[in-house]
This record gives sequence, C-alpha cells and structure tokens, in this order.
Amino acid sequence: MNAADLNEQTLTALLREHGELVTERLDHWARTAGERVFFYYGEDDVALSYAEFARRADHIAGNLARLGIGKGDRVSVMTRNALVSALFMFGIWKAGAVYAPVNFSFTGRLLSYQLDDTAPRLIVTDAHLLPALNDVAAALQHKPKLAVYRAPAGAHDAAGPAVAVDAAFGAVAWDELTRECAAPAVALGFDDVANLIYTSGTTGPAKGVLQPHRWMAQYTFCMRVLMTEDDVIYNDLPMYHVGGAIANICRAAWVGCEVAVWNRFSPDGFWPRIAARKVTSAILLDVMIPWLNKAEPKDDDRLNTLNKVHMQPLALQHHAFAQRFGIDFVTAGFGQTESGLGLWTVIEETAQDEGTPESLYRGLSHAQLHELARRYDMVVTPGAQATRKGLMGLPPPFFEVSVRDASDELCAPEVAGHLALRPRLPGILMHAYLGKPDATVAAFRNLWFHTGDAALRGHDGMFYYVDRLGDRIRVRGENLSSFQVEDMINQHPQVQMSAAVAIASQEGHEDDVVAFVVPVAGQTLEVAAIHAFAAATMPKFMRPAHVRIVADLPRTPTNKVEKYKLRQQILAELAAAAGDKK
Repeated sequence: MNAADLNEQTLTALLREHGELVTERLDHWARTAGERVFFYYGEDDVALSYAEFARRADHIAGNLARLGIGKGDRVSVMTRNALVSALFMFGIWKAGAVYAPVNFSFTGRLLSYQLDDTAPRLIVTDAHLLPALNDVAAALQHKPKLAVYRAPAGAHDAAGPAVAVDAAFGAVAWDELTRECAAPAVALGFDDVANLIYTSGTTGPAKGVLQPHRWMAQYTFCMRVLMTEDDVIYNDLPMYHVGGAIANICRAAWVGCEVAVWNRFSPDGFWPRIAARKVTSAILLDVMIPWLNKAEPKDDDRLNTLNKVHMQPLALQHHAFAQRFGIDFVTAGFGQTESGLGLWTVIEETAQDEGTPESLYRGLSHAQLHELARRYDMVVTPGAQATRKGLMGLPPPFFEVSVRDASDELCAPEVAGHLALRPRLPGILMHAYLGKPDATVAAFRNLWFHTGDAALRGHDGMFYYVDRLGDRIRVRGENLSSFQVEDMINQHPQVQMSAAVAIASQEGHEDDVVAFVVPVAGQTLEVAAIHAFAAATMPKFMRPAHVRIVADLPRTPTNKVEKYKLRQQILAELAAAAGDKK
C-alpha cells in the first residue's frame, strides 16, 4: 500500500474489511467457529470456546442494561482475575457502556482519585480487593454500586470468609450481573467511546484517556494482519493496560485464534506455558528479556512453538535472544494509551525452519508474511542489521508522523525533537483526557498530537526513540510520573517536600525511582520510615528503589526543583559505591 493509496475511502475500507468493532468479530467467530477455543485461563485450567465466551458476555450485557447501565455509562473493573475482566470488558461494550479498568494494586489516595475522576455507575471487583474499596468508600464523592466476584472453592483465587460491602456502596449480587439475559440491541459506531484508561500525568494527577472503538481497530491492525486462526497468543499483561486487554485479548478476537492467559509473568513458568498451549505469538516487555536470558542455556532452547514476539521497547539484544530461542520474527514500534500504534517495524531474525522447527511451526510462513508485509507497506529488516538503539520503524497507513522542535517546526533528519502524530481517519486517536480540556488542547496543538516522547528520524527514514519528555518514569512495564511518587510521599506527616527522579535500572532499559525527601523542620526522619510508608501506601512498581534524606532541594530562581542536579548526585554516589566494592 503506497502513498497514492492513502485516502480516507481506501483506509476506511481497509479497516472494515477486517471488521471494525471487536464485539462484532467475537460474534462472527461465535457463529462460524463456535467450538474453537477463544480464551484459555491458565490459572484455573479453564478453556472457553468462542460460543461460550460470547454467550457469557451477552448475559453480562443484558444484565447491565436491565440495571439501567447503557451507552456512555462507565463501569470500573478492578480484579486480578483476567477471565472475569475479559468477560466484563466485552459485556460492557455489548451494553454500549465504557470499560474503565482500575489498577488492582491501587489503594487509598490513588484508588479514590481514579474512582472519583471516573465516576462509574458500577464497580466490579473480587473478594480479595473488596477491603481496599471499603477503605475508601467514605471518602468517595461519587458513590457507585458495587458487585463482588467470589471465586468458587478450588479456584486459584478462592477467598476466605466473606467481607461485607461497605454500606456507602449499593451492593449488587453477582447473579444479578451473570444470570441468563439477552443482550440489548445497541447501535455502536466507530467513534463511540469504548474505554477509559488512565495514563501517568507528568505535572499533575493521572489522566483518563477516552478511547473510541476505532482506536482499538488501528492499535491491533499491524499485529493481527500477520496472523491466522492457527496462531495462539500468549498474555500475562494486566487487563488494566492496553497491551493486555486490547493488543492481546482483542487481537485474538479479531483473528479468530486462541489467547492463553495468566495473571502475571513468570520467568520459570514462561516456557512451560508456551509449550502447554502451543503458543506462537507473545508480547515481551523490556524487563522480561534479561529475566528469560538468565536461565542456563540448553541444547533444546529452540524447541518451542513461539515464532513471533513483539518487544516493547525493542531490546538491543533482540537478535541474540531470537537466535537462542528460535524466534523467527520480532516486531517493535511506538504504542501508547492516547495514540495507539503510531510506528511499526518487522524484523526477520531467522530464516524459515532455522528458528522454530518445522514440526512446531504454526501460522504464516516466512514467504506468506513477506507477501502481507508488501501488501501493507511494512519494511522487513534482517535481524543482524537492526542494530541501532531505539528503532521504532515507520508509520502504519493510518498516521502521519513527524518530529517537531520547541517551536513545533519540523526537525531535520537525525535531530531529536517531540514525536507527533496526525490521524488520516476520524476516531483513530483518543477523544480527550477526561475532564482536562487544557491538557487535551495542549496535546493536540497545531493539529498534531504530541506524544510526550522524544524521537528522531534517521537518514534511513526510520524513526528512533530517544527518551521520555518531562518527568515520566517507566518501571516494570508501568508508566508513572514523578508527580505521582512525590504526591504519595508528601502524605507522610514528617515530610515537608520531596522530589522523585528516574535513573537507569540495573535490568533492561527501564528506570529505578529515586526519592529525595526534605523532613518537616525540627523533625528527624529515617530512610527506613519512607520505605515503610511506601510499602504501606504505594504499589510495588511506584516505590522508590533509593531514598535520600536531604536538608533542601536545589532550585532555580523561579523555585523550580533542579532535578538534573539530583540525578547527577545520586549517579555519582552510586558509581562511587560501586567503585569501592571492586
């Protein structure tokens, strides 16, 4: 597909050729291949066919409608159980409502903020997380109804004695949401809001991103057009992230293949899971690569079915990893909650039968994948040649992409600037940040969506990632902001102020959080107290790896904290400590 083909009519036809609404694709496969496994839940060894999964989602949709929840209403889903999340996600969409997942590690201030910002009609949770919700019930300005999933005896998440729902919520019995009930007739359009998913804010609280249904179609497009019904997708990413919920679960529903799901990544369990379900495709976050590489090399490392891996971001050691484990193709790109998949590249790591053995290979052959790549104007690069750090590739057909300077003018090749995207169709990008019109207007200034990331375009025409802009931090696949970390630490009664900075992690290309903390005047504050407070109030990924108690923070004449000085300070200290150990 060359530039001459890029007009609104052909692009719209391209999306609709593959089905533009994921709920319609689920129903298509339920009608035409109903007994095929759609969702395998490894935590409880449960396999649901397309027909059974669609039937249960229909019941949820019908019951939501019966309870008065319909088009545009938000339903928050907060559970570790990925099967429950997935069923409700599709049921919510079939009712015309908005899927609003909540990070299940949130408690206290983080949890109450998101729930008040979302203002859901209903919260769906599980028995293990009900205490966290009860704890914030009194503080919530908006009091939604709440339904609790209580796993049956023998399930991996079976709970102990039942905890009552706080009276501030209106309790809804689980059977009221899952009993047999016909799905409502809801007319969904591509521009209707499907999801409300939160992303970190660099200078303020997290922002809720309103995603239309077409956003999901473009986000999954490049990955799914290179797959067949014979593929099996692996997922261990959480359902409150677009990677797990949309890139994996919804991609499978579009393709008509199986998705094999576990609640979390396990370095020891990864390859046995791949073997158990004959998995062909997986997403590996950067930090997962070194964990898998730590295993002692074995002669049979290549004897597995996994032939396509998406790496986000692309690990520098991608080729060595693929050669060791027999991965035929690695893909990479630029994806985010606001813009979906704005850049994409395909890397051929091995020749046919030199990666995944022929007896284990499923899905498109190398020749077939090359042909589809030509059809959709995807560049396929040999793995040994994809050596430049930060490779993200080229735009899919739905976007224009550029790099802009501080004045929003186009940067020259090899000059870093702000990565910006422009859609070629309506409904491709997010609608807005919920309740934050100023932030929305700023992001879309000069008719370009500004991603918040620094990139450059190389002389080869490819786009390369440079760094995050502002004070964003990435830890274990989670995006957070220094504001979030500082806001939580500042709640400690002995803290006057704090500053959080990111430094390179010892594993992968992600970050460690460093917190510089100024005590209240006259108070004595220990590092251990901050670590203990963080452990009690913050999710694990948000907790600082290093804490330093300081008398004051370096500031500019306009009172802005000079975080670069703090970063230099901690890096010098850690380097000196490492030198002393040698």
